[in-house]
Amino acid sequence: MIRSRYLILAMAAASLPAAIAAQPVAHVAEVEYQGGPQPETAPGAFRNPVLPGFQPDPSLVKVGKDFYLVNSTFAWFPGIPVYHSRDLVNWRQIGNAIDRPGMFSFKGMRTNDAIFAPAISHYGGKFRILDTCVRCGGNFMLVADRPEGPWSDPVWLDFEGIDPSLFVDDDGSAWVLNNGAPEGEPRYEGHRAIWIQRIELATGKMFGPRKVLIDGGVRPEDKPIWAEGPHIFKHDGWYYLTAAEGGTAEDHSQTIYRSRRPDGPYEAGPVNPILTQRDLPPDRPSRVEATGHADFVQLDDGSWWAVFLATVPFAGQSTLLGRETFLLPVTWKDGWPSILPKGAPVPLTVKRPPLPSDERVDWTHWRDTFNVPKLAPQWLHLRDPATASWYRIGNGLDLTARPVAPGSLNGQPAFLGRRLRQQTARITARIAFTPERDEDFAGLMAFMNEDHFTSIGITRIDGKQRIALRERRRADQSQSGVTVASAPLSGSGPVELAIEIDRGTADFAWRPAGQKDWQYLARGQDVEHMASVHGGLFTGTVIGPFAQQATALQ
Repeated sequence: MIRSRYLILAMAAASLPAAIAAQPVAHVAEVEYQGGPQPETAPGAFRNPVLPGFQPDPSLVKVGKDFYLVNSTFAWFPGIPVYHSRDLVNWRQIGNAIDRPGMFSFKGMRTNDAIFAPAISHYGGKFRILDTCVRCGGNFMLVADRPEGPWSDPVWLDFEGIDPSLFVDDDGSAWVLNNGAPEGEPRYEGHRAIWIQRIELATGKMFGPRKVLIDGGVRPEDKPIWAEGPHIFKHDGWYYLTAAEGGTAEDHSQTIYRSRRPDGPYEAGPVNPILTQRDLPPDRPSRVEATGHADFVQLDDGSWWAVFLATVPFAGQSTLLGRETFLLPVTWKDGWPSILPKGAPVPLTVKRPPLPSDERVDWTHWRDTFNVPKLAPQWLHLRDPATASWYRIGNGLDLTARPVAPGSLNGQPAFLGRRLRQQTARITARIAFTPERDEDFAGLMAFMNEDHFTSIGITRIDGKQRIALRERRRADQSQSGVTVASAPLSGSGPVELAIEIDRGTADFAWRPAGQKDWQYLARGQDVEHMASVHGGLFTGTVIGPFAQQATALQ
């Protein structure tokens, strides 16, 4: 009887599906990033963008001599990076506001979902971030004693819409303004309104009347679209409301209004928008596009500055970097602020703010050997927090191949990445991996969203190890991507992989570790399909090591 049971168990084990076979592990000894050469900047000047790469929707706050800035991260984890600067130019990441399990769940979400447009503030010794988790709970507030964290679990806020921000008046009264649907039925596609309501900071309870401040935009008769990202600041007895308008593409702009009361009525400035590039010729040199979603700060010397998002396309509206963070001075005339006069292009080189500059943050180079107990805060992965079941660090990175394709929303791919920061860049990795079955795969992946990614790695095809290049250009292709090139790989030692990006093309190369000469699997490969314009414009390209088990192929 016992022997029969053992026989039955053995037969059952032999018939188990391959999906639960042992998962192969990729060992990543190091990953290195080298951006292309940057133009020289004259003494006393800085170069835009100040936060390159996928860094949209900037919001900042000044506390004493320190500045803190946050950006949107959508369905990437950890979420809402927190940056610190003393000079508004050099920003160093000091943490992430969303950094632990249980705060949110992004399960099943596309890259463009989840965390939109955070707004950071400081009052009463507390830092606060107001934000929206789109399709995952709505509007919320995070609170911290220190900007590095820890940040609180979300305090959910009871109102509809997105892009909330906090304004605290001199008397301590606190207000939340945000982008919401207009009163009544929208008159046209993209018709939005800016709302305001009181909030009790200790509890997050909303109270008092909820009121529309701006209906549509500066000129309602022109049917303006997507009034969003509102902020209020106070200056010389006036309450200034600034908001983006036009949608986050080539028609993007920043507008300005003012009132004698925080809850209005507001009048539009005599010159609006105060920032846009939509009227400039498309063939202009050093083209910057999509400017808007600005936030303002006043320095101790009385000068004002603004951060905002913009893109630097290499053709049309295409950029692999996504929306980046720019910095410009604000000028005042007759009680109204302006970031750029009408028809002026965004300058890439600007005179520095009158602030001490003690450090320089270099975005063009980094190298990680994973010999520390915790990942650097710049590393990202998709959706919910990664678990020790698929990655370990301390002696390099051990990445367990998972049966989840990069294009799938069912689960979490074994992928760790960092933002692409320059239009030209070289990313290399040294990886050891033995595929156990056909289509097991481990290598480097450049990922924009679930429908647009490219990877080079070690795999097995028809029982033989090969180096392969995979890509997904359209939603109707395999969720794992399709193999577009491959080469035989002999031996089982580590392999070095390289992705060399030059705007809309890339070279993909490999070599056995320790050898001098690179072997190119593809040169001049078109990667424009990973431009953010093809994925809703929200995010940008993220690159890093990736491992996939064959059962994920679809």
